[in-house]
This record gives sequence, structure tokens and C-alpha cells, in this order.
Amino acid sequence: MDGQWWRDAVVYQVYPRSFADSNGDGVGDLPGVRSRLPHLRDLGVDAVWLSPFYAGPQADGGYDVADYRAVDPVFGTSADAEALIAEAHALGLGVVVDLVPNHSSDRHAWFRRALAEGPGSPFRDRYHFRPGLGPRGDRPPNDWGSLFGGPAWTRTAEPDGSPGDWYLHLFAPGQPDFNWEHPEVAREFRSVLRFWLDRGVDGFRVDVAHGLVKAAGLPDHGRSARLLDLTATPFWDQDGVHEVYRDWRRLLDSYPGERIGVAEAWGPTLARTARYVRPDELHQAFNFHYLTCAWDPAALRAAVDDSLAAMRAVGAPATWVLSNHDVVRHATRLAPGADRATGLRRARAATLLMLALPGSAYLYQGEELGLPEVPDLPDDRRQDPAFRRTGGRDGHRDGCRVPLPWHGDRPPYGFGPPGGPSWLPQPDEWAGLSVAAQSGVPGSTLELYRAALTLRRAHPALGGGDDLTWLAGDDAVPAFERRAGGAVFRCAVNAGEHPAKVEVEGALLLSSAPVDHDGAHVVLPPDTAIWWTPA
Repeated sequence: MDGQWWRDAVVYQVYPRSFADSNGDGVGDLPGVRSRLPHLRDLGVDAVWLSPFYAGPQADGGYDVADYRAVDPVFGTSADAEALIAEAHALGLGVVVDLVPNHSSDRHAWFRRALAEGPGSPFRDRYHFRPGLGPRGDRPPNDWGSLFGGPAWTRTAEPDGSPGDWYLHLFAPGQPDFNWEHPEVAREFRSVLRFWLDRGVDGFRVDVAHGLVKAAGLPDHGRSARLLDLTATPFWDQDGVHEVYRDWRRLLDSYPGERIGVAEAWGPTLARTARYVRPDELHQAFNFHYLTCAWDPAALRAAVDDSLAAMRAVGAPATWVLSNHDVVRHATRLAPGADRATGLRRARAATLLMLALPGSAYLYQGEELGLPEVPDLPDDRRQDPAFRRTGGRDGHRDGCRVPLPWHGDRPPYGFGPPGGPSWLPQPDEWAGLSVAAQSGVPGSTLELYRAALTLRRAHPALGGGDDLTWLAGDDAVPAFERRAGGAVFRCAVNAGEHPAKVEVEGALLLSSAPVDHDGAHVVLPPDTAIWWTPA
């Protein structure tokens, strides 16, 4: 990859289970991903980020890893992974792979030995094993809760069958947390990084990057505190995580070709998030403050300003993201309670706004098709572990993970062989949203993405940097200008409830919905964005 490529890259997230199924078993796989890489090249992205494909029981969609160096058979083989990396590079695409360092699967060799060897096993020190409270040790060691519901502790049975110590899992019981105070954990992950770097990957997306280090002594959290409240928690955003990433940065910098680290770091403030991307740490951090921003003009403008200021302070690029594998798709989320047409209009406008902002952008598979959330999946088909642990109150991430439609008029829409299964059911109405149904169709969401990414790559004032000047005008219509050399670019988005007149003298480059341009003005409907170059 070219130097500093990550500063303005558009990265496309592939959730392999749901992208393309090459063998007809209903689950997407690496050969399937490889076969569809030309779609990503034609879309105009710079790199692909692959969610986990490592060996493990798949109890949490791949985020429960038993072997960080092996490909799970459901996804293919190690040869398939290497062929995918090579093919992506041949098409001009970088490859970023997921890394899950906060926890392993309970099938990991270390954890299995920790259980089999019982108290005193040195492998227990690589996790968080503690005796329980109370005279019989039958209460968890502290009050921490799991993000997937219930306590964050599970009691073990000793080799003789008697009740034993407890182990920590901030997620599901099958995902025990590593003890990053143990030097062997750090050594192991340096080795894992080298393993994949040697196979040519261009970087790592670091899962739960804010969670590796826990407060000394594992103190109580406070039962009234919310698990997702990131302020003053003993298990999120501890200062010790930064030593881990400084060590990783030195390793990444020792390889040619600008290999990068991308933090999934939830911080209580943008300033705290920016600490993960200081010059000697990781390269990028996901901008969850922007992702969670409501469709409100004042809130959007503040999120942009705050994001640029926080990243500028540490010399890192801002990142922008609207959807991923853990959140409701933005074609649904940005218009709660509205009809699908309104949600899609708003999603298209939000996309043009995002792709016009300075820095790097992340796309989630299927958003280029305008896919909505699928909220009505049958309970017996859901696989999000939190759904079971909370009795259906939480754990609805499957709705954004439904396999993609590629072609055809009935499921599985080219996801796999005709008439074959898919691990989650696809809606009947998705035939009109497939890649084939939208390709070459003027005004389709797919063609909007292709046009926007082509312009983003070609226009000198788009892409990287941190420059942005807001233009005066209607408060409901955030509009800004970007400049590079003599090139000038402008974007406006109507996030209000009424049409607005925008002065547009010059060339109208792109609009998220049809607009009338008389050469001097555009009447911009609600939930619509435009790009133009002034005269």
C-alpha cells in the first residue's frame, strides 16, 4: 500500500458469514469473499476489513477464538486466507483483519489447560481466576456484569467435580478475558501479529481495544452503574492499555508498507478516544460519537467539529462510520419509526455527508445496496448470544447480519447456490435490492455509492486532511467547503423538516435524491444532500 494510505482510505467491512457462500452450506466463507472482491474494486473502496474467520466454536459470530493462527473450517483453509489476501492485493485492495485480544474462546488451549490442571495451574494466571465470596465461595468475586446479560463471572468445576474458582468474562461465559498483566499474553499476541503480517495483511482492527486492562484488584463497579457507561469503570479504558498499543506500534512500524492498527475503542469523550491514536500508538480509532449521533443538524455539526478537533490534537485522521456488524443499519436507525422510503432517503443523504468529510470512512457490507435492518427474524434462528442470556430483551445484532443479496428473484439471491440455505433468512422483498438489480440503474443506491466514491477519489479537495469551513445559511442545512490548492468542493445536507433553498452557482456534482438546479440555486428537499463545485 502507498505511504499513509490509511489517512483517507475508504474501508469496506466484510462479515464473512454473510457475504458469499461458496459451498452451499448456508454460511459465507473465504472463497466466497474472494469470488466477490471485484464488486469491491468496482465499488471504489481502498481496503477490505474482514471480521473474524479464526478457528473457534462460533458461539459469538467468530469473536470467540480458539486458535488465532488457524482458519475455522466453516470459512475455509489457511490456503484460502492467503489466496484471498493475494487476490485483494492484485485488485489494488488492502486487507485489514480482525484481532480479538480482550478474550479467547473457552476452547482455547490455554483455557482448557487452566481448567484441566485445576488450582495452581500457571495457565490460570493468563486469565482472571478468583475464589468466590462467602464461606462456601458461592458468590462471584465482584459485582461486574456481562455485556451479554447476567454476571461477568462463571464458577468452574474442579477436576474432581467439586465447585471451584470463578473466571471473568465481560461477554459470554465462552469468552474468558485474558489477563494482560501476564507477560505471556503480550508475547503471544506479538507472535500472532507477526504471523498475519508475514502473510501480507495490511493491518488489524482491534476488537474491544478499550477493555484489555482491568483496574488493579478488580474492585467492585457499583451495581447501579450501567455497563455501557464508560466513565470511571474498572474494566474499560484503563490507562494501562496504551502501553500495549505502543508495543504493537513498534512492531507494525518494523514492517514495510504502512501496516496499521485500528481501535474499536469506546471512550467517554473524544479526547479519551484520541489517546489511542497518539503518534506512537494505533493509527485510527472508530468514531462512535459520530455513529451514534442523531439525525439532527446541530448535533451533526457538533459531532463533526468535535471529531476533527480531537483527532487534530494528536495528528490522527478522523474516521467516519454509519453502520457495522453490531448496530442497527443506518437505513433504519436514522429514521426510527418512519417508513422504509424515509429511512433510505436519510441514509443516502447521510452517506454523501460522511464521504465528504475529511479523513477516512468505513462502510459496512450491504449499505451500498440500501439494505434495511431485519427486525423480525424468528427467535429460533437468532444466534446472537445476548438474545438468549437476556431472554430476548437484548441481543438483536442478527438483524444487521442477514446474508447479502447478489442476484435473482428468490432467496438466497446468489449468496449461495440456487435453492440453498442461508444461516439467517433473507426477506422476500430483497430481490429488488440485489447487486444485479441495482447495477447500471440510474439513481439506485449502488450507483450512488459508486459515483460518490469515484468523485471522492478524483476530486483534489476530498479525502484526507482536516480542513473544513462551515458556510453561512439555514441552520437546518449544514453546508461546508473544503479546499486543496486551487480546487474547491462544497457539500450541503438538509437535515430539517422543510425544503430549503441553497445557493449553488457552479457544477452540481451529485445529489442523494433528485433536485432542481437552475444554475444558481437548488431547492433541497428534506433528507437530501448535494455535492458541488462553485463557479
